Amino acid sequence: MERRIDIIRREATKLFLRQGYAKTQISHIAKAAAVSVGTIYHDFVGKKEIMHYILKCTIEPEFAEQEIKRPITDELFANLDNEIIATLSASQEAFSARLQDDDYHFEEMISDAFDLLLKYAAGCLFIEKNQYEFKVLAGHYNQRREQFFHTMESYIKGFIEKGEVRQVEDVALTTTLIVELLTWWTMDRKYIPYTENDVSDQMAKAVCLDNIIAAYKR
Repeated sequence: MERRIDIIRREATKLFLRQGYAKTQISHIAKAAAVSVGTIYHDFVGKKEIMHYILKCTIEPEFAEQEIKRPITDELFANLDNEIIATLSASQEAFSARLQDDDYHFEEMISDAFDLLLKYAAGCLFIEKNQYEFKVLAGHYNQRREQFFHTMESYIKGFIEKGEVRQVEDVALTTTLIVELLTWWTMDRKYIPYTENDVSDQMAKAVCLDNIIAAYKR
């Protein structure tokens, strides 16, 4: 049976991503989660604590399994911004680590990129869609997003040079297309209203990789 706090986290995530953090009220979250406003305040001191809880669980999934004293206060998240920035940096560094690895192949890279984007989908979308409210995080996120794109471009150039990927008209534009496909299947598919569906993550990955690899693998 799904725990109440998990339902609140799931529904609050959707609302924050769809209508924005600033426009979302506790009453909206309570209605979506089918609980009373009082119940929300039993679990969280306020909206900011819900948002921080969501971000913490995104970068540290095991945090969601911990038994935490209620209501959850912001004392738990005193260093959260630095933790998010460190996670973004470490993830980008890990993704780029095999640029010089001749045993790393196109299929593996696309699979790893999908998994990386899926893992941090909610947190990345939240920062992206609430940049004015969270300017420091947004600045770091945008830097890492640009680095991710350039890393993808470097991988694709390398695979073309090795003859593993076919020649394309424009490497940068092709990289953009691949990244957009990956982000749609890992992020928008799950959280944006007009694209939300019941496709599992496993099926989404299979369809996404099948099409990308078939289109570019030599």
